[in-house]
Amino acid sequence: MINNYKKHDLYGKTLIQKIELIPPFNFDFPVTEQACFLYVKEGEIEYQVDDEQINIATNYSLLLNCMQSGKQLQNSKSDNNCEIVIVTFYPEILKKIYDRELPLLLQKPKDVISNKSSEKINNDFLIQKYIEGLLFYFENPSLINEDILILKVKEIILLLSQTQNSESVQLILSQLFSPAVYTFKQIIEANLFSQLTIEELAQQNNLSVSSFKREFSKIYNDSPANYIKAKKLEKAAELLEFTEHRITEIAFDCGFNDLANFTKSFTSRYNISPTNYRQKLNNKL
Repeated sequence: MINNYKKHDLYGKTLIQKIELIPPFNFDFPVTEQACFLYVKEGEIEYQVDDEQINIATNYSLLLNCMQSGKQLQNSKSDNNCEIVIVTFYPEILKKIYDRELPLLLQKPKDVISNKSSEKINNDFLIQKYIEGLLFYFENPSLINEDILILKVKEIILLLSQTQNSESVQLILSQLFSPAVYTFKQIIEANLFSQLTIEELAQQNNLSVSSFKREFSKIYNDSPANYIKAKKLEKAAELLEFTEHRITEIAFDCGFNDLANFTKSFTSRYNISPTNYRQKLNNKL
């Protein structure tokens, strides 16, 4: 369960997030064609990659190619709250802030020995100090601005290039600019909270709309429209409960293209409007 959630955006995209989770939890975080640096400030998380479970303890971190990896964090054992900080790398933002040439860490290695999609990064003093700097801006949001966010992106990339994991980090981050071939399910899960139409999702899978719908039904036992809308509304209900974001912002973050459509869909599913849903929860506190 989310206990607290904060974020800062750059160029209209969620760049850094601070999330406090209460165990036991299974936390899905929205991803697209991007990579994520995830740092455990307190507690511990479990992350499933293929058949391997990775445990990330306090002050350790995880770098993910979010498109190729899974996207669920878990903790079923600890009694202590878990606090994580996520920095998201978008290829279009990286190209924009490195206007001349991408740093070596983002360039494809000469010898690619694997299609690695995740790397656990050990306790690192400089990364700890970097996270402390980010937390300062979460505590003092009025001080954050575009220039500082750009500097923070460049700083974490520099720090990652200096870790003992730098070769694996380069393999993962360079995939942002030379993407691999993704499976049907990876493409769906990566775009759950986007505003892509069924036709556009079918195109991304190189399928006709009718073939796409048949494949989707076979995997998810539901129609694309029903499944995707249900996931968007579940995420919206979670954000209404655990954040103070404006309802319009939540609607767009969850992939709805206008507030009226979101309100109608939410009311139909939960038999209460988003505004009244939030008020009802607040009255219970």
